[in-house]
Amino acid sequence: MTVVTRLRLDAALYDPAPERAPHRPGRPRLQGARPPPLARRRAAPATAWQAVTLAWYGGRATTVELATGTASWYHGGLPPVAIRWVLVRDPPGAFEPQALLATDPTAAAAAVVQWFVLRWQLEVTFHEVRAHLGVETQRQWSDKAILRTTPALLGLFSVVTLCAHELLQGQPLPVRRAAWYRKPTPTFIDALALVRRHLWPVPVLSCTSPAPADNLVIPRALWERCTDTLAFAA
Repeated sequence: MTVVTRLRLDAALYDPAPERAPHRPGRPRLQGARPPPLARRRAAPATAWQAVTLAWYGGRATTVELATGTASWYHGGLPPVAIRWVLVRDPPGAFEPQALLATDPTAAAAAVVQWFVLRWQLEVTFHEVRAHLGVETQRQWSDKAILRTTPALLGLFSVVTLCAHELLQGQPLPVRRAAWYRKPTPTFIDALALVRRHLWPVPVLSCTSPAPADNLVIPRALWERCTDTLAFAA
């Protein structure tokens, strides 16, 4: 498993520990010399920057500049960890330079940045299943029940997404907008509402006579307005 996360520009990074001389007494060193911090490397003229074009947030391609290297992260009482650090800066200056780390020193710098960008999709998924499917709101006391429910709800997220994709048949998903929230692209609630509108009119119980084609108990137009509203509110 490789961990990718943000790294402080003033993080205490070290060179690898030097090889221990034979028959030398004392405890072996865990870290080597401390090189200049990343904050100084970022501003140093000698730092080598490489321009790469990556898939960025929102699915758009962005050109950023990367500087990278390997180091040893060490904290008192813990074993040293070999990492690859990556400095990321935007030539137009749209965002402040930042640093990332990966626990795989052999990973390419561009791959580390791409892995970090992909986390946004996971975070959005976790937010959606909490907001609309009830993840982390279950009221079970059994550990086994909790371990079953969360994967089932995450699976339901996939089922709703696949059902919406099948219902659309290649057509764009309608986006519900509000006067105070002009979202440009559909989200999970739009897919969930589409599936609800498709399932709710289907009769669950058998009846002795079919319902009229144009009218229910209330006019069809009013029924569709109600289901459309409830599909987003439920």
